[in-house]
Amino acid sequence: MKAARTDESGWPCPLLGLLSSKPMAEICLAPPNLNTFKDLSQTKRPGAGLFNLGNTCYINVILQCLTYTPPLANYLLSYEHSQSCQQQGFCMMCTMEAHVRKLLNSFLVIGEELPGLLGGRSGAFQHLAVCLVSRCRRKAAASKVVTVHRAPRVLTLCLERADQWTGTKISKFVEYPEYLDLRPYMSDRAGEPLLCSLYAIVVHSGDTCLEGHFLCYTKASNGLWYKMDDESVDNCDIHTVLGQQAYLLFYAR
Repeated sequence: MKAARTDESGWPCPLLGLLSSKPMAEICLAPPNLNTFKDLSQTKRPGAGLFNLGNTCYINVILQCLTYTPPLANYLLSYEHSQSCQQQGFCMMCTMEAHVRKLLNSFLVIGEELPGLLGGRSGAFQHLAVCLVSRCRRKAAASKVVTVHRAPRVLTLCLERADQWTGTKISKFVEYPEYLDLRPYMSDRAGEPLLCSLYAIVVHSGDTCLEGHFLCYTKASNGLWYKMDDESVDNCDIHTVLGQQAYLLFYAR
């Protein structure tokens, strides 16, 4: 049984389990000319839940969030990848295409192993605490500002839920909007609003970062929200979604 991958603070990180062993330059999730980003092209009720195969809740939530990512789902439902794929042997995108089609066309619970999901590598994240001032050669408090240079079509935000020194869980509620304007966070703040719509969140339940459970909330193509907790799929409203201690936020533009 393989446990959840963790980041440097020890916090279980679902995204690390999905990283391919290939260099990033070789990975193409969708063709650049795909322009149907905001809505799924087919209006349906939510698909099936996913069985927990033994500490696989962290994989289940990411698979569900990817399934309801509009541009990726539209691309996979079009068969465009599998019809042109020339990959020898295992292909992650062909596997995802089959999974998404099966999931969105089924109302039963699905339990299957997706090969290749546990392989990958993690990157290092550094936090700047102090800097050496060149003039006086003394340490001083420093801050770092990160802006968005080019607005993405799909935005994923990770809220740090583990104390970097102790590894304990940070349970503070962070308010996040259903609609996010990226313009104030752009390198160039001049111009029209860049509105993104929330379509999925990942939540961790548990007292520490070393244990607990992952679940997610996703917005289906029928415009309704659903709580997805492994094999359980229940409808909910946007107020419930916005009241969670979110770990990951997914927005689409």
